Amino acid sequence: MLLQAQSSTPHFLPPLFPFKSTPKPQFITFKPTPLRRISLKCSLSVISDPSTATNHLELPNDRPFPAEVSRTIMELSSVGTLSIMTPEGWPLGVGVRFAVDHDGTPVLCLSESCKELSVDTRSSLHVQLEQCGLRTPQCTIQGSLDKPQDSMILKRLHSTWKKRFGEEVDENLMYVVAVERVLQMESFEEDGMWVSLSDYKNASPDPLRDFAEKIVNEINANNMDDIYRFCNIYVDLDFQVSEAKLIWVDRLGFDMRLYSPQKGAFDVRIPFPTEVSDEKGAKSSFNCMSQEAWEIEKNYQVPDFKKVKQLKQITYG
Repeated sequence: MLLQAQSSTPHFLPPLFPFKSTPKPQFITFKPTPLRRISLKCSLSVISDPSTATNHLELPNDRPFPAEVSRTIMELSSVGTLSIMTPEGWPLGVGVRFAVDHDGTPVLCLSESCKELSVDTRSSLHVQLEQCGLRTPQCTIQGSLDKPQDSMILKRLHSTWKKRFGEEVDENLMYVVAVERVLQMESFEEDGMWVSLSDYKNASPDPLRDFAEKIVNEINANNMDDIYRFCNIYVDLDFQVSEAKLIWVDRLGFDMRLYSPQKGAFDVRIPFPTEVSDEKGAKSSFNCMSQEAWEIEKNYQVPDFKKVKQLKQITYG
């Protein structure tokens, strides 16, 4: 990953991500060299229109919509709990593996004994995604458990299953959950939000989903100074942070978990300067924000943005 910059001085803070790609990326330890106030310009991979860009700490929509989050959870997960109604009138939840079709439809492989337990096609599929051990976003898909009969559809579903699990499957055991609506929740003990069928099917999974966890783990393991600097520079805090960690990163920004001995735990959302579309863009944004935060901390430049003020207190776990 290359960080391209122009300034009036050759001295820069080494970036969070190295200039040259290596098989196992390693962060560079920061050893700041004093510099004059500079105007940092970075090369980003973005999908937003630069002509309409606004201050990144004032964007009203700084996080993905629930439909997009739901699609991302389904794409990154492969196991869930299928709930059906038994002949005795009891709801029964069983663990299942699933793949996801192009429009987000869950594809399941069920044994005949499992299918015979259900007296109603109405069902739900509950799926969770643990994010770095700090948060568990989840979605529950409500719909009907259907058995496709069309040979072309079965062939497509078979291909979807093989691509996900690398194994053949008996097409006679293949089912789908025909989605009607989705309940999306940020984590345990959180209020959920209903997502309509059209919103769910029209949404796209987050483009950073396949490497978000890797980026977060690398920064948490190697760049704690920058994490604390992000808290102090980009967030309006009235308490001392004793511990901070990144939770997740997506195309619009990243979430952090902050701890205070006096006030407890909080989650905070910090937007990227502009929307990103790939791993290179995300790493470049982190580098730029790290450089900017360091310069502000050292009084080499004055912040020209409003700090994030919205924090969510965490009362569980």
